[in-house]
Amino acid sequence: MHPLDRMLGLGHLNLLFAGGEHRTDIVTAARDTAPMSSTADTGPAPGAHVLLIAPAGSYRIGDHLAAAHDLGCAVTVATDAAVAIPGSAIVVDLDDPMGTAAALLATLDRPIDAVVGTDGAAVAVAGEIARRCGLPANPASALAAADDKLAQRRALAQAGVPQPEFAAIGAGEEVEAHRAAALLPAVSKPVDRTASQGVVRADTPEQLRAAVVGVRRLVGASAPVLVERFVPGVEVAVDGLLRGGRLQVLAVFDKPDTPTGPTFPETLLVSPARLTDDASAMVLDVVERAVRAVGLTEGPVHAECRVDGDRVRFLELAARTIGGLCSRSLRVAGLRVEELVLRHALGLPVPPAGADGATGVLMLPVTGTGRLVAVHGVERARAVPGVTDVAIPIAPGTRVVPLPAGDRYLGFVFASADDPDACERALRRAWAELTVEVAPTSAPHG
Repeated sequence: MHPLDRMLGLGHLNLLFAGGEHRTDIVTAARDTAPMSSTADTGPAPGAHVLLIAPAGSYRIGDHLAAAHDLGCAVTVATDAAVAIPGSAIVVDLDDPMGTAAALLATLDRPIDAVVGTDGAAVAVAGEIARRCGLPANPASALAAADDKLAQRRALAQAGVPQPEFAAIGAGEEVEAHRAAALLPAVSKPVDRTASQGVVRADTPEQLRAAVVGVRRLVGASAPVLVERFVPGVEVAVDGLLRGGRLQVLAVFDKPDTPTGPTFPETLLVSPARLTDDASAMVLDVVERAVRAVGLTEGPVHAECRVDGDRVRFLELAARTIGGLCSRSLRVAGLRVEELVLRHALGLPVPPAGADGATGVLMLPVTGTGRLVAVHGVERARAVPGVTDVAIPIAPGTRVVPLPAGDRYLGFVFASADDPDACERALRRAWAELTVEVAPTSAPHG
């Protein structure tokens, strides 16, 4: 039986979120509800009580629950939409960290030993709760900066961290007259989106104007648009855990298909990154300086840089693990990333990363607008030597939109091998087996 089945006392795995009405009240569960409580009494943290806070659409909930079960923890889940299992989670407003923190702490019927926010707005709520409980936590200002690319740029500029030249175009400002026009070729982006949503390269003033219009269409006319000079090079991603401001690196990925525009879909990530020792050292130095500049001190961090010869420039960071289901490609001493995060939150030792071979993930991009009919060839992709799993979380019938307006990937392919090149080959072979069928639809009105 799957660990989640044992945790929930169910005969089947049905941890799915209902698409019902969004609840604006902060807490709707009864005080005597005991949601998502594990019955496990073995593991490194038997009986520890973890509060898991997650957006309803997060990919990460199931993996965190499975990791908590392996640790022997009891778990309470708080999320921002009704769930398919009645009484299984507390419904909260993730847009109100202070109010939600106060209400949750008043609602829980037992103290918590750790609190984890998976991603998105849940991270700020978890941070507020941790501070109120006297648990290790990031400052609210650092979490706000980690969720705002423009705030990151300003903090890093003040600290002298190498990064692209940038400018912010405010509401009502004309693109052509703005100093951002001098940054061409440039990349425009929203300050608060993930998964490369809204990120577009422009090589001419006309393209930049169109890109800014596209960003404003996504985020509203009053929001600032961040414009950065395009920087060449291979993109790398660093995942780590912070404890007392010290960074423990879990993995460094390279992106062999680093996009150059006009949009920036991520596809392949392979670890360990194929960098020289000097380049690796420069990447880690830049990431550590960026983390200090933003003010993060605790918990997971995911950072991205571009490496061009002997130059490394910081791109962005987030106070979470690597996005989507990509964390399944990363294990340290045989432990999944979610268990490492929970160990950190509980104050347990986190084993150091070692030479465990190579791992990688393919994020399957959306290439057309419409309704997903099917992803064909999944079993053939799974059969490719080196491939460890293929996950297609997007259900048939779901409307999908490619970048720059889209915000999701169709699926994930995972692989492992003795070396990064072999891992990349396995992922490419699996990708060649997959065919995506999308039925075109007209754009929604309004």
